[in-house]
Amino acid sequence: MAVPRTGLVAVALGIVYVVWGSTYLGIRVVVEDAPPMTSMGLRFATAGLLLGAFFAVRRGFKFLALTRRQVIGTAFLGLCLPLLGNGLVSVAEYKGATSGFSALLIAVAPLVIVIFRAIERDLPNTQTIVGVLLGFVGLALLVLLGRDAGDFELGPALIVLFAASCWAFGSYVQPRLWLPANPFVVAVWEMIFGGAMMVVLGLSVGETMTFDYPAKTWFALSYLVIFGSVVAFTAYVWLVANAPISLVATYAYVNPVIAVFLGWLILDEKITWPIVAGGAIVVAAVALVISSERRHPAPAAAAEPPVVEQVTKSLQTP
Repeated sequence: MAVPRTGLVAVALGIVYVVWGSTYLGIRVVVEDAPPMTSMGLRFATAGLLLGAFFAVRRGFKFLALTRRQVIGTAFLGLCLPLLGNGLVSVAEYKGATSGFSALLIAVAPLVIVIFRAIERDLPNTQTIVGVLLGFVGLALLVLLGRDAGDFELGPALIVLFAASCWAFGSYVQPRLWLPANPFVVAVWEMIFGGAMMVVLGLSVGETMTFDYPAKTWFALSYLVIFGSVVAFTAYVWLVANAPISLVATYAYVNPVIAVFLGWLILDEKITWPIVAGGAIVVAAVALVISSERRHPAPAAAAEPPVVEQVTKSLQTP
């Protein structure tokens, strides 16, 4: 492939930085009035159908065909990432977690992936271990001291942490799943299956969607569908194919910073010292882990790619 111009890489990276960082803000706006699980299910199902329709027109329906095993694989990915990952974040924000705080807690997902690797005896290098330990120190500051400072309640924080673990697990097992080779096909069905499951779950627990929500709710939901799930994801997949993956991976620790800033700027969310201190440590730890994994890749005989590739190729929008 021809080497892309630096400007195109910068634009695509900026889209991933800002748009994915802003999705936590968008979720917070939506769940102020709309039910969390059903609204986010509508988001992913609509985004998957839009992306699928585009490729069906351009490449034909055969391009989107799945085998029976691939149906199982993409549906499982939809369960782990859109439903348990994103869906539970929306529930936590519905219950009071701020957008910036949620983004900082979700940022620990790459660190959890390292733990999954260690469980399977794929032991990381020393720098990665230091990064993981540092990250959980930052997490403790966020959760324990942030709670004392009145930043949030413990319940929503635990929901986000569980969501981060599901997100990490889905990213970790993805190389082992029966999936189509094309990442866009994976994304289409992952979002459709995950969104459908979220809508069914939301309706089963008594959630209802109406057309009586304020204009800001529909605007935020439309933003999440079009920009958060379609535009930014397309930019992300293009980056994975055209830029060093170590550069693409930087979104994992830039997104939380963007989310905290936008939450403060637009929603007037408070930035207290536990959020600054704990958040800075978590972001630095993620950066340390990702940079370490790029310098010390996993052995060729390992069953999965290095953690940075598992994170950046998880195909999941926030």
